[in-house]
Amino acid sequence: MDLPDDMTAIEITAPGDPSVLRPARRALPMPGPGQIVIRVAFAGVNRPDVLQRLGAYAPPPGASDLPGLECSGHVAAVGQGVTRWQIGDPVCALTPGGAYAEYVATHADHALPVPRGLPLREAACLPETCFTVWSNVVTRGRLQAGERFLVHGGSSGIGTTAIQIARALGARVWATAGSDEKCAACARLGATPINYRTEDFVELLQDEGGADLILDMVGGDYIARNLRALADDGRLVFIAFLGGPKAEINFAQIMARRLTVTGSTLRPQSDLSKAAIADDLRRHVWPMVEAGKLRPVMDEEFALTDAAAAHARMEAGDHIGKIVLRVAGED
Repeated sequence: MDLPDDMTAIEITAPGDPSVLRPARRALPMPGPGQIVIRVAFAGVNRPDVLQRLGAYAPPPGASDLPGLECSGHVAAVGQGVTRWQIGDPVCALTPGGAYAEYVATHADHALPVPRGLPLREAACLPETCFTVWSNVVTRGRLQAGERFLVHGGSSGIGTTAIQIARALGARVWATAGSDEKCAACARLGATPINYRTEDFVELLQDEGGADLILDMVGGDYIARNLRALADDGRLVFIAFLGGPKAEINFAQIMARRLTVTGSTLRPQSDLSKAAIADDLRRHVWPMVEAGKLRPVMDEEFALTDAAAAHARMEAGDHIGKIVLRVAGED
């Protein structure tokens, strides 16, 4: 495949509002050992992209300074030692950054085949959410069939994915959301919706015996409330702190009720850790997708050069499911 010398990419020109996202010409990335370069069809838009734009989520050492943590497309080049992929293979991939561009380099073991029957537009929205949900809900949170699971932000990309994976595993699912429309979206996926503006998730879960597992991206005053909403021996997993990372809590209840409080962020983890998650997804989650038990909930599509509008859409908080950038996609 003949590759150009440069490409269109979206730069963060300075920390700030969405207007700081601007198209620029950049040199094409070259694959290092163990890497592939993907000709991007679609790129998913995620909350960490917004945080990076604001200057609050720096790329790890050696990663591209461009935003974009997931994409779909076709393999355009392979680095030394790569045998899993051939040029032209359709893939979707977790990236360390740089997916808001026509080409992006990533570790070969962080890419996955596009699930059978899934358009590239939707495949671009699987990696970031599936890596995050599986590693935190299943690996770290140890969700089991029959357990009670509460996810906050149920209508988000993470939330809609978590609902579907938990349901596929046989869990009972509750999801908080902030409008009737968002609650209806959660209900269509099989969750019991909780409108956090009019209902108290603590009371509702306590009436059910408490949540065995809570996935939280809010933090702030939800931290203490989450602990009250847990059943004895329950687990609380944090993946973000949109409401702030600090709270005053009584740790005695953690001891007395044998609660587990943990959490993780995906981007700083090692290549080996991410490769292990990718293997889990290939074995356990991709069959869910191909069986129709999991499918990305899509919100709105924007052209790559309209990345600023995509970020404005995310920050407005009205989206349901995933926002995607069309780069060179045809489906």
